[in-house]
Amino acid sequence: MRIAAISDIHGNLPALRAVLQDIEHSGADLIVNLGDILSGPLWPAETAELLMSMDLPTIAGNHERQVLTQPPERMGATDAYTAQCLAEPHRAWMAGLPATRWLDDRVFCCHGTPDSDLQYFLETVTLDFRRSGSPGMRQATEGEVRERLGDCAASLVLCGHTHMPRVFAAGGTLVVNPGSVGLQAYDDAHPHPHVLEVGSPHARWALLEGGEKAWSVQSRCVPYDWEAAARRAERHGRSDWAHALRTGRVGRWGAVA
Repeated sequence: MRIAAISDIHGNLPALRAVLQDIEHSGADLIVNLGDILSGPLWPAETAELLMSMDLPTIAGNHERQVLTQPPERMGATDAYTAQCLAEPHRAWMAGLPATRWLDDRVFCCHGTPDSDLQYFLETVTLDFRRSGSPGMRQATEGEVRERLGDCAASLVLCGHTHMPRVFAAGGTLVVNPGSVGLQAYDDAHPHPHVLEVGSPHARWALLEGGEKAWSVQSRCVPYDWEAAARRAERHGRSDWAHALRTGRVGRWGAVA
């Protein structure tokens, strides 16, 4: 089985189209969407329309939950913009998405970890943000990954949330984050200030092939018109997104402190 894993589209329609075109030539048997699909100052409704028409195996991320359940006054600017763009059919589609799913008896899909759409799976936030240039996070240890796996006995776990492409072996389980289709850098203050930067603006996805004994993984990096996406973000007052879309880096490290 050849699986194309996509995640964290964040309403970036040109990035999604470029990734789907790349997947079309990859020989993938199916595409799985790992959540955080629409939220962003870009094309949330248009992205929803495309994905609804495709009917892919899809799970919800934390932003789907937040857009559907938080009152407007508690939403961050990104979710608030997205919420006002969506029509009832988009909301109904989002509401029907499960938080996790098994693709078959070997492959489990979650957004964050099996138990949380907010916890990082393959990264750990630290307390040293900006000390000697630290981004305030590091790769998780094997012990941390095993703990976050809990009793999940899949041979392959697909996750998203951190936008960081990563492949990690923990015992008999391979955990793969395909990276983000739509946003290659962000900053956050929870649980402590940190930044995640992929370092280039290319859209990311992963191709996974299951053999009898092990999985092979291709991490894919796709060019698209990120300047158009950045200009769209700027028109909606989000220069922070525009910088991340153009560079794959966060341009204002002091903002989350």
